[in-house]
Amino acid sequence: MDISVVGCGAMGSIYAALLASAGNNVCVVDPDVDHINAINTRGLRVSGASGDRTVKLQGYTTPPAIPSDLIVCAVKARFVKSAAASLQSLIAPHTRVLTIQNGLGSAEIVADHVGAERLIVGVAQGFGASLPEPGIARHNDMKAIRMGAYSTLDFAEVAAIAQLWAEAGFDAAPVKNIAAMQWEKLICNVAYSAPCAITGMSVGEVMDHPHMSIVSRAAAREAFDIAINSGIALRFDDPDREIREFAERMPDAKPSVLLDLEAGRISEVDFINGAIPRQAVKIGLAAPINTTLTALVQTLESKPR
Repeated sequence: MDISVVGCGAMGSIYAALLASAGNNVCVVDPDVDHINAINTRGLRVSGASGDRTVKLQGYTTPPAIPSDLIVCAVKARFVKSAAASLQSLIAPHTRVLTIQNGLGSAEIVADHVGAERLIVGVAQGFGASLPEPGIARHNDMKAIRMGAYSTLDFAEVAAIAQLWAEAGFDAAPVKNIAAMQWEKLICNVAYSAPCAITGMSVGEVMDHPHMSIVSRAAAREAFDIAINSGIALRFDDPDREIREFAERMPDAKPSVLLDLEAGRISEVDFINGAIPRQAVKIGLAAPINTTLTALVQTLESKPR
């Protein structure tokens, strides 16, 4: 299959390398010139939970005029709007688009640009990925990827794409209730994204800290309550246990929000912790804990570096 991975950061690199290793024709698109040059010169190396491999790929800084069977939109949520607007040269009538971001709100943006009928929404759980240097990605874990149709795409087509990923080594499966999967991941993310960013701690350090663990659990419980009051059918009823099990799988991981803050970048906290108060308003409730955590991270982002 011809696959274009748009957004070749830490997660996009893992997707691209494993899909290419499985025999697919994969190209990557990312504006990071150093990363793309390293990929084109030395190949893309991915190490960690999936093993250690280096694959040869063609990298581009802007999407080429080469239609793909599958586009994987793996940019961070704050870049989704510009990335989605750039995809037209990769799209043919048969093209399917899989968008995978943290938080909530990205799929709607992608659908506006590529068409809801071809869109699949993905949820990646528990990878703990990072990009330590150009051309090299690592990940601490490799739990699961779940996929569901955004609107009218036939479930069999989603299942075929999920099977492609499973053959590449991912724990991938199609689901009919992708909204529940998004919220289940979001609850874990809000527990650690902002708390880790504010304190500089790893996921495991926040989980075990006598003070920040209280904040972490409160953020998750608040998100859990908003999900339940929004009619989301979650598979668990104990958010405290869920976020602890999440952290125990990769205690040394740093959430992407913390990595962005350390690098002087604007993070996607508004799509993670910030998504909770936006949803709360829609159902006539408030989410003061996640509102506060979002504001604290955004305050740190606004400080001169």
